[in-house]
Amino acid sequence: MFYRELAEEAERYLEVVQGIRRELHQIPEFGLDLPKTRERILASIHGLGEIHLSDKLSSIVLHIKGGQPGPTVLLRADMDALAVEENTGLDYASTNGYMHACGHDLHMAIGIGAAHLLATHKADLKGDVLVWFQPGEEGHGGADVMLEENMHMITGSKPIAAYGIHVTSSWQPPRTFGGKAGALMASASDLIVTFTGRGGHGSSPWMAKDPISAMTDAMAGLQTMINKQFNVFDPVVVNIGWLKAGDDHTTNVIPEKAAFGATIRTFSPGMLDNLKKHVTAYLEGTAAAFGVTVDIDWGQYATEVVMNDPAATERVRKVVREAFGEQAWMEWPHPIAGAEDFGSVVREIPGAFIFLGAAPADSDWQNAAPNHSNRAVFDDSVVPSGCALLAGLAFDVLNEAAAKA
Repeated sequence: MFYRELAEEAERYLEVVQGIRRELHQIPEFGLDLPKTRERILASIHGLGEIHLSDKLSSIVLHIKGGQPGPTVLLRADMDALAVEENTGLDYASTNGYMHACGHDLHMAIGIGAAHLLATHKADLKGDVLVWFQPGEEGHGGADVMLEENMHMITGSKPIAAYGIHVTSSWQPPRTFGGKAGALMASASDLIVTFTGRGGHGSSPWMAKDPISAMTDAMAGLQTMINKQFNVFDPVVVNIGWLKAGDDHTTNVIPEKAAFGATIRTFSPGMLDNLKKHVTAYLEGTAAAFGVTVDIDWGQYATEVVMNDPAATERVRKVVREAFGEQAWMEWPHPIAGAEDFGSVVREIPGAFIFLGAAPADSDWQNAAPNHSNRAVFDDSVVPSGCALLAGLAFDVLNEAAAKA
């Protein structure tokens, strides 16, 4: 069976891809500019195909030309780290103030290994593969920048499928793949709300316009408003993460301004626009009731809902089962509220995003430190499985397209 043989071949890469992953883990970089990371990846994919670089960000696109003509498949690996001080105790831990706490170092190693598998067997490829190494996934819009630069159109035609893998230190058992068709991950955006009133003496609040009262009333009422306006079966999450008002050294002053910030998560296309309309009306009404004004900032960037194409998801199930067995697939019952800018990719190209359990085999994965924790630990022995799945999906898509041609 070809996919099982591909998985066995990928296991022979283990020592190499583990070494690459651990090197990358020690040099995490933040945002869109990742010069050391890009240099290390370029060294690992040299000679595998055509390299395309961006002048705007540290992205890399590797174009592997198949031995036979056909359409294009896109595979994506993200590159950036988080502004987190690592506290794992690993002998290859980061010490520069950033951390690959979301496993992007494993993603890069998976992308590199998949590229080597595809290049080794490119004579059998019935089309082309673009391997995207993408910076700026953690809230910086890297996928959108690469799409704006037409980095998905390098072969002259839009890819017919796109796939990406995300490891997790918890959420699902080690060495299992998981996902579902339809909404897999939420759209995420920011909400920053600032109420402006008139300052005064705390003993005489009627002589001022208190922005704190407006803010606390608005924060308490937001949840009730959402429950009344939105269908519980198409959920909306509004979680307040910070608030600022007054001076913690003074209790008898009514400040001029009060503000809070929240994260917004929605799970269906168009829901964010609907939410903005209702939240704006509610906040403006609350401000008016207290005689203050309100400024509402929805942030500069919102991710798309990650919508897995049903046919693409079924392909993942098939290849996982053929390569690794029935037990290797875990069907997700519902989406998660985490966000991913791969949503922008599958908005343009039908595809699927897949999760891979990477908790250490001897750990209690259900209680392990989750992604984004400064204590998150990932078992990089799962990297070859990810390499084999991405390469196998590319072959499967192109073989099917050739059979239909």
